[in-house]
Amino acid sequence: MDTLHVQKAITKEDLEKVFAIRKIVFVHEQGCPPEIEWANEEESTHFLAISDHYPCGACRWRKTEKGYKLERFAVLKEFRGKGIGRALIATALDDLPADAEYIYLNSQLDAMSLYAKFGFSAEGEQFEEAGIQHFRMVKKG
Repeated sequence: MDTLHVQKAITKEDLEKVFAIRKIVFVHEQGCPPEIEWANEEESTHFLAISDHYPCGACRWRKTEKGYKLERFAVLKEFRGKGIGRALIATALDDLPADAEYIYLNSQLDAMSLYAKFGFSAEGEQFEEAGIQHFRMVKKG
């Protein structure tokens, strides 16, 4: 039985694992420019997913002028389809302050149905970020 655990990444070691996962998924796999990928790290709260003691996923949230933004959801290719993305979203949402009113994210098209399961709805026009098509999604209710 696989064990899956999502924890806040606070130690330097955990943050290095988070950044390594994101580098594999966003920079190598999806071709995102590294300088875009590493923006806003300091003010973000980071999370690390561990499956059977193996670091396999990451995400973060941060407070912006608009509200609370969930971002940088990344799961290593060999771990996809195992519920890790769902666990990351649930953990990040649970960690937000109780008074977080406006919660949003920019979703790649193929992830929209996953975020929709958590009450996010697409808003506005499709747009491109780092060469990949996205929609802004906002959490309702």
